[in-house]
Formats: sequence, structure tokens, C-alpha cells
Amino acid sequence: MVTDFLTSYDYYSSRRDMEVISTIVDALKKILEEDKLQPQPLFLKTSENLILNIARKVVQEKKKIFLIGITGESASGKTVFVDNTIKACVKDKKEGIYTVIRCDDYYKDTSKELQEAGSYEELFKTGFSFDTPDVIDLDLMKYHLIELKKGNAITSPRYDFVTCVSNPNGEIKKPSKVILTEGLYVLNEGIREVMDVKVYVYTPLDVIKDRWYKRAALRGKTGTAADLQFADVNRTAQQYIRPAYQISDAVINGMVSQEYIQEITDKIFKTLRDIIQQ
Repeated sequence: MVTDFLTSYDYYSSRRDMEVISTIVDALKKILEEDKLQPQPLFLKTSENLILNIARKVVQEKKKIFLIGITGESASGKTVFVDNTIKACVKDKKEGIYTVIRCDDYYKDTSKELQEAGSYEELFKTGFSFDTPDVIDLDLMKYHLIELKKGNAITSPRYDFVTCVSNPNGEIKKPSKVILTEGLYVLNEGIREVMDVKVYVYTPLDVIKDRWYKRAALRGKTGTAADLQFADVNRTAQQYIRPAYQISDAVINGMVSQEYIQEITDKIFKTLRDIIQQ
């Protein structure tokens, strides 16, 4: 009798899950269709199974940690997308809902190289590049992501873009329901396999260039030093970053306003919450 009860329970539980999954899929498809009608839609491309995979994970793996990897070229809008998604989805600021791991924090310490060169301009003239995967400790970053998915806290480093100093005791990061990781190389081979959803932020090159120069000035790079690095940024993006466009589950528009990012992500998460709580 117990076996019959469990079999019946599993059947109805599974059936209920499939009904909820189907409802989520239909609701998210409607949101994406509405987004397509916008002058600047947020979603430029989504994989065929993205919505179904998200719905299944939300419904059938409630207690598991969800890892989203977000990449794109330098100054494409990755950080803006992540920060505004957080604002929309965690308005009550509860702990345990999200954790952010930023690739920028994992730059290796190159303060000695900068000091020996005397300036950024002279450092770049030696052929040194800040825009290849080798200058970021991706092994440590991957280890930290895996530990967070296991439910363990980690201490992420903190990098100073002016002095090139890396502080290994940067910030304690605790595991949460959703881990957002963003950066130039989070979808590179060797690390992307730990992601549950892979997102690429696309922005036209002329916009990227304008944003990049403004940010470079804040980091102490101007004139020839900035020109030398941006030329390297464009060259290395072709080799290491742009290929991620093809393997991403979703391509996001880096030209979308912060307000619209908050609006549509709030709509998505509210839809998921309302359906699951029914």
C-alpha cells in the first residue's frame, strides 16, 4: 500500500511539475514576444531550449544553485546589465538570493611590471597586454564558482585598476540561489561548462570605443597609452571574446536603457514567482 501511495504521489507530483513548467514557458515566451516589438529589444537572440531549460530548473531543482555567466567585449555593458538585473529582482535586499562574481576581481597582480616600466604607455610598448585570458586567474575563479555551487563561502580577491595590485583578501562571498558571474572570459573554454545559462552582451564597436575611452581615463590611461591598449582590446576580442556569441544561450542588447533592463527583468522574475507560488 505504501508503494502504491508513493507511486501515485510521484505521478501527480510529476504531472503538476509539467503543468507548471508549461505555464512558465508560455508566460516567458509572451514576454519575449513583447520585447521583440520594442525599438531596442533586450533579447537579440535566444537558443531554442533556453526557456524550457530555465523552467525545468526553477520547478524541478528548487534547492539547487543557479549559475548565470555573462560575457561581452570590454565596455559592452556587462556590469550595467548585472547591476540593473539585481536592482529589479532583489528590491527587498534579502540575503541568500544572489551572489555576484566579477572577472575583473581576478586580474593577476602586475604592479611590479607597471613600476618597472614607469608608466602604462611604456608598459604597453613592451607588448604587455591586459586583454588576454592569461592575465586573469581563471582557474581560481572557476574553483570559487564551483565552491559556491556546492554551498561553500569563498573569499574573492580585489583588483586595483590604477596600481595593478591584487589583494587576495578582497570580499567574502556567500552561496545563494542565483550566482551571477560577469567578465571578458567567463564563457571561455575551460570555465563555461560550469554555467547553467550563458549570456553574451552585444554592443556596436563605435559605442564600445566611446565608452571604453571614458572609462580608461578614470583608470589612469589617456593619450598614447589609451590608444595602444584599445588597439589591443579590439584585436584580442576577435580571438577570445566574440566567438562566445555563437555558443551563448541568449544574446543581450548592450544599447538598452537601464530602466528597460529593470522593467523586463522585474517582469520575468515576478512572473516566475507568481506561477511557482500558485
